[in-house]
Amino acid sequence: MAKIIGGLGTSHIPAIGGAIHKGLQQDPYWKPFFDGFPPIHEWLKAQKPDVMVIFYNDHGLNFFLDKMPTFAVGAAPQYVNSDEGWGIPSLEALKGEVDLSWQIINHLVDKEFDITTCQELLVDHACSLPLKLFFPEGNYPVTVVPVCINTVQFPLPKAHRVYTLGRAVGEAVAAWDSSKKVAFIASGGLSHQLEGTRAGFINKDFDLKFMESLLTNPEWATQFSIHELVEKTGTQGIELLTWLAMRAALTVGEGAGVRKVHSNYHIPISNTATGLLALEKVS
Repeated sequence: MAKIIGGLGTSHIPAIGGAIHKGLQQDPYWKPFFDGFPPIHEWLKAQKPDVMVIFYNDHGLNFFLDKMPTFAVGAAPQYVNSDEGWGIPSLEALKGEVDLSWQIINHLVDKEFDITTCQELLVDHACSLPLKLFFPEGNYPVTVVPVCINTVQFPLPKAHRVYTLGRAVGEAVAAWDSSKKVAFIASGGLSHQLEGTRAGFINKDFDLKFMESLLTNPEWATQFSIHELVEKTGTQGIELLTWLAMRAALTVGEGAGVRKVHSNYHIPISNTATGLLALEKVS
């Protein structure tokens, strides 16, 4: 059976791609953000995952407001990172892990999740930037399965529903007939709002409590309604749903606990509270 090694959470602001392209990692504005990653780079080099399942949200590149699935899973041999209009280069295509994709899709359907299956799928910075941050040198050494969660247009899935989805994805991975090592990525957040009268809103206290809860009480945030979470984190801060899915996926398989490898929290970058977390699955 496949081995689940851990989970990673990171913000995915498009400006990060511009900073990488321009080599600004040591610029005073960017340094506190990029300085959070070396301990995770070392952990990944030691663990050598084969596959990353990425919980993310699409920003209009593949799905738009006229057609917005609540949950979608990629089942393609590759995922092209296309131009999003941010003025940053498109990155290399991501290689798909098709067999695991169908394992996850079939298991989710069996668990009565109504999902959209995508045998072709464009992916934006929410997929490509985390991989570039975690593997900054050369091509990505992993294959991927993208799992898209609607955090853009109401109605949004409840936090508890997303947690249940993440657990079901973890079950599918744990039952996958493969010797490969799998990690989960949560892409998005933390608190931020980019429009309206609350533009620039950041809630540091809630962010830090949420990050701590992923270690000590992973279902903590599921007590809140979607509207309460938007109030606490901002309209784009609801991307924390992807972090819930990642953490839930670690609750299954061999070993019940996690340990924190490393974390970082920095504000603000592009009016966003940037979170970073690496959890290792332990028995």
